[in-house]
Amino acid sequence: MKTVFAYIRVSTQKQGVQGSSLQEQRASISAYAAQHGLTIAEWFEEMETAAKGGRPKFRKMIQGLDTGVASGVVIHKIDRGARNLRDWADLGDLIDRGVEVHFAHESLDLHSRGGRLSADIQAVVAADFIRNLRQEVKKGFYGRLKQGFYPLQAPIGYRDMGKAKVKEIDAVQGPLVRQAFTLYASGEFNFDRLQAEMHRRGLRGRNGCKVSKNTFTALLNNPFYTGLIFIKTTGETFQGAHMPLISKQLFDRAQSVLRGSRPMAPGYKNDFLFRRMIRCTHCGQRLIGERQKKKYIYYRCHNRACETVCVSERAVDQAFMGLFDLLRLQPDEIRDVRDAVDDIRGTDTDEKAQHGAVLKLQVAKCDERLSRLTDTLIDAVIDKDLYGSKKTELLEERRALLDQLVAVDSEPSRGDRILQNLELTDTAYIQYKDGIDPEKRDIVAEATSNCVGVSNYVAITLKSPFKELAEWRKSKRCALHQDNSRTRAIQILRILSSLSTRSINTVMRKVDAKRACQLRRAA
Repeated sequence: MKTVFAYIRVSTQKQGVQGSSLQEQRASISAYAAQHGLTIAEWFEEMETAAKGGRPKFRKMIQGLDTGVASGVVIHKIDRGARNLRDWADLGDLIDRGVEVHFAHESLDLHSRGGRLSADIQAVVAADFIRNLRQEVKKGFYGRLKQGFYPLQAPIGYRDMGKAKVKEIDAVQGPLVRQAFTLYASGEFNFDRLQAEMHRRGLRGRNGCKVSKNTFTALLNNPFYTGLIFIKTTGETFQGAHMPLISKQLFDRAQSVLRGSRPMAPGYKNDFLFRRMIRCTHCGQRLIGERQKKKYIYYRCHNRACETVCVSERAVDQAFMGLFDLLRLQPDEIRDVRDAVDDIRGTDTDEKAQHGAVLKLQVAKCDERLSRLTDTLIDAVIDKDLYGSKKTELLEERRALLDQLVAVDSEPSRGDRILQNLELTDTAYIQYKDGIDPEKRDIVAEATSNCVGVSNYVAITLKSPFKELAEWRKSKRCALHQDNSRTRAIQILRILSSLSTRSINTVMRKVDAKRACQLRRAA
């Protein structure tokens, strides 16, 4: 009896269960071998497409036939052995050298001219079938992309909802992915720290284990989380129909850290209160904290040309305490400003509606430009590469405008911002005085724009409007009793808002009228 190999193949796991399964092919080949007196020396079983060459089991079988380990091979059908002409040519070389190739479901005499021609025709038909199938799959794939559907597996943070359905944000993993972007964009976390921190918070991969560094790299580079779909193999970008998980601004910040344009913050051996917050007035480098005699902390410039710059932490702490003390308000001032804000809020709704209308008009213009860009490609005015780059730019611009539109609806109104600034100015002193170091750093970062070490003292610049409020307090401190609470409230409101003095006077007259009405009702 002749010794032969047996080769069986399916393209996918699903095909292995349905259709011509591996078990059916094995049974058919076994029956064929018994009928023709063949002994099967080895089975080669493969789950891989035959549309392209490079199948490992198939190549191993060809090598075994080349070395004469077996006299031939039995395959279920021609399309199970080869659906590309390169692999069929390898089988043809074996046939020409006298190797027997049998097909269990096709009675072909491959050593005759007619049988070989029939087999060649079937192989060409099989190759043409797979080419047509690939084109149809590609057409359907791009049809889904143009509709905004992502026809591949959902990335971490999203859930697959079924065929031709929009991916939805995972209620558990989605917020964690957003946190991963936020932490990395801060520049405080490298991949090792980010991996450990997100695992501690509960972020898991699809198999339930820790997310790998390569997965984090793909995650942080994936614009899918901003609402866009990027196909890496072709470099094309499409507008997704799914809900964005993060804003374009946050994605760009994470990208800047990845590219190195925003340096990663190093680890800290000593977590001093004002670490990386004070710069040298001469060279601009950050002062480095040092502990002296185990209890005194100084911030020094390590540039030899600036050896005289040395500031004690206590002096910096007292400087901030003095500034925040200037921001404290009187109870009657807070009352008058709050009453005025209640009236200002009435005009905020109209301004937000006008801003939203402008942004919607800009989005419509982006859509119009995308349509014109497609027309230029159809008319062959520009090539496909230029079309792809311009389309990506327009889609990113459109995404940024949509983020701004969402921000307009969600951002605090002018009245709310005034109250936020009012709250910070009123509580900054107490919060700083009684807060722990991280809380103090947050207050300093929120209220100050610059902190410079000059010789043995520190020069602090407050952000607007706190800077203007502190300067006004300094100018009025000696004669504060000469102004009544209403006059001071008007000045404070002018500083905390962008309103003109005339508008503020109008608002305060309305406040006075409301108070007079309330007093008459009470009487």
